[in-house]
Amino acid sequence: MKEKQFWITDKPIDINECVEKVTRAEAGAINTFIGTVREFTKGKKTLYLEYQAYASMAEKKLVQIGEEIAAKWENTETAIVHRTGRLDISEIAVVIAVSTPHRNDAFDASRYAIERIKEIVPIWKKEHWEDGTLWMGDQKEKNSYEEKLPTEEDMRND
Repeated sequence: MKEKQFWITDKPIDINECVEKVTRAEAGAINTFIGTVREFTKGKKTLYLEYQAYASMAEKKLVQIGEEIAAKWENTETAIVHRTGRLDISEIAVVIAVSTPHRNDAFDASRYAIERIKEIVPIWKKEHWEDGTLWMGDQKEKNSYEEKLPTEEDMRND
């Protein structure tokens, strides 16, 4: 697994850069997942989102997801990039590109990747609404970070 295929950035994401990293002659399918900032969440109007990450650990976890995909689906290549900082409505937060010989594996592996990102990658989201803000906690929204975000030390101890 090539580590340069998994990264965190505070710059706008270039979808083509991610796709190019997985394009290869033996792949008959490249599936991309593009996660963007939506305007309404559970009936509340979102103004913008703010993402923070423990970047070095997040990149290691993205590599881990790529390795898990390679173990589950034969002959895959994966690239994942996630953005941090302020993102306005419709901006791209995450891009996943997976190439495989056949389309079903590419679809399945992409879905697997986004679910695993939400489960294990230390990225935090703050929602900014018309009537307030809230750190949503982990991306599965199981742990609230209203009091404080986890520190790098907290993450190492998990």
